[in-house]
Amino acid sequence: MNLVVKKNFNFLKGETEIPSDKSLSHRAVIFSSLAKGKSVIKNFSKGQDPNSSLEICKELGVDIEKDNQTIIVNSDGILKKPSRHLYCGNSGTTMRLMTGVLSGQNFNCVLTGDESLSARPMKRIIEPLSLMGAKISSKDFHAPLNICGSKLTGITYESKIASAQVKSCVLLAGLFADGVTKYKEIYPSRNHTEIMLKNMGANIFEQNGYICIEKSELNPLEMNICGDISSCAYFIVAGLIVPKSKIILKNIGLNPTRSGIIEVVKQMGGDIEILDQREVCGEAVGDIKVEYSPSMKGVEICGEIIPKLIDEIPVIAVLATQCKGQTVIKDAQDLRNKESDRIETTVKELSKLGADIEQTKDGMIINGKTKLNGGVEVESYKDHRLAMSLYVAGLVCEKEILIKDFEWVNISFPEFLELFEKLK
Repeated sequence: MNLVVKKNFNFLKGETEIPSDKSLSHRAVIFSSLAKGKSVIKNFSKGQDPNSSLEICKELGVDIEKDNQTIIVNSDGILKKPSRHLYCGNSGTTMRLMTGVLSGQNFNCVLTGDESLSARPMKRIIEPLSLMGAKISSKDFHAPLNICGSKLTGITYESKIASAQVKSCVLLAGLFADGVTKYKEIYPSRNHTEIMLKNMGANIFEQNGYICIEKSELNPLEMNICGDISSCAYFIVAGLIVPKSKIILKNIGLNPTRSGIIEVVKQMGGDIEILDQREVCGEAVGDIKVEYSPSMKGVEICGEIIPKLIDEIPVIAVLATQCKGQTVIKDAQDLRNKESDRIETTVKELSKLGADIEQTKDGMIINGKTKLNGGVEVESYKDHRLAMSLYVAGLVCEKEILIKDFEWVNISFPEFLELFEKLK
């Protein structure tokens, strides 16, 4: 589906509730499948990626009922050998987390994915799992992954990258390993796994900078999943750059390991405010008020904040085109391993619109404030986050733009267009 975006409205106004957090949805259904008893998960994501995790858990013999966005998981905590290959679709989270779970089972299985997922690097999980005794074969460390269930032993591992998927994979393997599994990363990545496992009774703790986990039995989970800060980011940026806009985004997850975009907006001088902050199942939640901010300034984004906003960098680049001065993004080389090479594709497509932007080895440099002209076709590269970022850019382009293959947004955010239309 090709989508035309044009300025046929005055400004964005009103309130909206952002759909449920995908990271929490993935983990809730996977972890509940490993627990003994009945789990109830409300506001489960409608995105294709979390539903890939759900379907794989079903294939592994878990009884899961779904009623709209509520899922009920009845499990004895024991997974069964699947009758066919387990298809992860486009979801790197599904493949990496399930590899950790399946490595310690007593059966063999195969994880597959679509063309995009099959091109993404899996060496980063295969290496630490192999040190634990896992037996995983692949072609050049890419999917499909052939997993031979094995007896695992805990390890002490220091990761050279900050990745919540790698960390979660190793910790989940640690649930089935003898001894203690200890994990450290260069910067803290999102910690949803640690919070949820602790709430479910896992023996997980911090010690001398390591996250440690021992073989554990999980208790059932009851959770109402909050809105996704990564999905919210597109509305935050749109509210800041579309003239006269004033919006409130309801029930958003504000986990400090995820909310880097809020920190950056404040550094830029954007008009953003957190309302009604509270805690739900160990996760910080609140409402976000955003108003048009024409006087924002460029900043440097690097170091330990990068894992807190890695998925939001394409739309932050859109924001930077409307800030005065230079914005420099560094230490984000892992963007080259996403659904597309998000450094190259973001720079290429925003340049078509008139942005003054160039790529570097580990990020990009954006000079603002620039007028985005539009009047062109842009590519999504079958990358949902790039497609949504280009949509936000289109809202401030002088002429309409056409985004190719926009349907890939459904991977994470099928309600995207509907919610934007309600604010116009």
